[in-house]
Amino acid sequence: MKKLLTGILLFIFYLGYSQNGSSYDKFRHYSIIRKNDTINYYVYSPEKITETTGILLFIHGSGAFPMFSVTKEKGVVSEVSTMPFDLEKLPRDYAFVMVSKKCVPFVTTNQKYHAPQCYYENESLNYRVWQYDQVLNDIIRQKIRHPKKVAVIGHSEGSDVVAKLGTVNKKMTHIGFWSGSGSTQYHDFALMIRKEVSEGKTDESTAMKKLDSLYAKLQEIEAAPNNTSSFWQDNTYKRWHEFSEPAVENLLKINIPIFAAIGSKDQAVPIESTLLIRSEFIRKHKKNLTFKIYPGYDHGFETVPDNPNEEPQDMWMSVFREFMEWVGN
Repeated sequence: MKKLLTGILLFIFYLGYSQNGSSYDKFRHYSIIRKNDTINYYVYSPEKITETTGILLFIHGSGAFPMFSVTKEKGVVSEVSTMPFDLEKLPRDYAFVMVSKKCVPFVTTNQKYHAPQCYYENESLNYRVWQYDQVLNDIIRQKIRHPKKVAVIGHSEGSDVVAKLGTVNKKMTHIGFWSGSGSTQYHDFALMIRKEVSEGKTDESTAMKKLDSLYAKLQEIEAAPNNTSSFWQDNTYKRWHEFSEPAVENLLKINIPIFAAIGSKDQAVPIESTLLIRSEFIRKHKKNLTFKIYPGYDHGFETVPDNPNEEPQDMWMSVFREFMEWVGN
């Protein structure tokens, strides 16, 4: 189950660069202060930001990880990043925006980052939604006053954030809901256990024991929903409680276009849970959903090889291109 959780929460990829080719130094850094809190956000734009016509905001998954972890050795810079985009292939008329989590740095160099207590105290759905709402408002008020498009992509845990953000911020024009569950994450764990049975990976007796253990743990979490010192699956009880809200309930409140994408071989989110979104939109007679299943893609939109001699292919930017074509001019 721990391996499963890692897939749900984190999407990290590796980049190797020469000294002059780093991605992290291509971002402009901004800060805003609200309610005695500082929000740090970062903008990449090949054009002058005030001359761009669109905003592309990316909401990454969970975990206390810097956006860039850099190793510098013998004139070579290596990056490990939670930013899965090829910056050179982003549309030039959009400002690309990311937001740091509370107490998590944008970049670390030659060091291993350990999250402080203030990260765990602010690790919640509502806090992340508040951060992104403030950032969008700041950009539109101060930098891009009349954007033609405001497209927001949430991946993995970020999909929960973008779903709720869509009920709060009315400046958004398009939503990307990627590799996200329609149901509560609590139910997703139960679905995964039952899938082990259907796939012949475990027997009924073992599955029942796992389910009993799961529900006992969930009851324990919900008995202490603000606890930031007790952990389960590398996250605090508070985090689990805060992100137990079913995303489909928020998505149904949104009337702007939504592009929901899931890989058929997603190892972290049960596709059955994501399918709930499509059926609920039909049941509620809502017409603003585009729903895409990508055959053979995993949680981070990489292909899953059919045999050990094949190499996985990174298809993230292919999905992104399709998303931007859907957004339109």
